[in-house]
Amino acid sequence: MRITVLAIGRLRAHFRSTCDLYADRLKRYCTFDEVELREAGRTPSVALERADEGARLTARAPAGAFRVAVAREGTAWSSAELAAELERWRVAARPVALFLGGSHGLDPSLIASAGRVWSLGPLTLPHELARVVVLEQLYRAWTILLGEPYHKGRPD
Repeated sequence: MRITVLAIGRLRAHFRSTCDLYADRLKRYCTFDEVELREAGRTPSVALERADEGARLTARAPAGAFRVAVAREGTAWSSAELAAELERWRVAARPVALFLGGSHGLDPSLIASAGRVWSLGPLTLPHELARVVVLEQLYRAWTILLGEPYHKGRPD
């Protein structure tokens, strides 16, 4: 299975090192790629900024990938529910592209075109921290699927 996280913005060193830790762990279970795109330059509006970023994110997604937008408007999953989603994606035998926006979020058209919209909850998170959470939760989901001891939560 191939999972690609496409994200706007470069991570500062402390976030980068944590993402690298989980990216290395994920590579034991799947082909994992992370694509960072620069934030939009100065635009007259936030809407134009998100549209530019959304178009560039979409252009870099693997061909035929199942698209998952990470956005507040989506469905919040428990770790076990994410593991079940991951299993569905794995069985479908398609690459998966997860989209994470920058400081202003994702373009509404990108969210609308996604096969699933995953919410990390109602909290406002810095986009760098959101990426750490996404990678950690993907790793946790794999360990749940494979019955490995990382996940200590109660069964959902």
